[in-house]
Amino acid sequence: MNDLTAIKDAARKAAFARRKPLFENANAAQAGYLSEVLAGYRGVPLSGFMPIRTEIDPVPAMAEAHAHGPVGVPVIIRAGQPLKFSRWSPDAAMVAGAFGAMIPEQDDFFEPEILIVPLLAFNRAGGRLGYGGGFYDRTLEGLRAKRATLAIGFAFYGQEIDDLPLEDTDQTLDLIVTERGVIEVSGTS
Repeated sequence: MNDLTAIKDAARKAAFARRKPLFENANAAQAGYLSEVLAGYRGVPLSGFMPIRTEIDPVPAMAEAHAHGPVGVPVIIRAGQPLKFSRWSPDAAMVAGAFGAMIPEQDDFFEPEILIVPLLAFNRAGGRLGYGGGFYDRTLEGLRAKRATLAIGFAFYGQEIDDLPLEDTDQTLDLIVTERGVIEVSGTS
């Protein structure tokens, strides 16, 4: 294990600990600002995520967006590969996928132009600390090579930290939305 891997592992452990009380004190309105942001992109294909562990819940905003256009959720095909996205609806039959995240029982893959991205920690420059599999980094790199793709980090406000351990392969977020509001990305790390 190299030094950066050890530093990232320690940062992930601390981020999980920081997120747990935020999750425990969350209320039902946590996706309100996300709904407002997505309202400006009605009809644009997007992917949300089905929350696991102590992640903030984007499902109410995803359900609203579904009324106006295609919404999907990520599907892990295998380690080391980009994510695929299967169409989702609020009444879709779901099954447990990799890491326990729910995925549609029937695959119906498409390519979103907006990704709502889960995370453990973020900074105002759009840096994101994920779980370590590199799935979103590979996926965003591939999608952005084809067309403009908006990456919206969705997290609790208290998940912000200044000193994120980042690598050159880490894809940045374009915008961060929390239960307290929208954070414009500064573009400098």
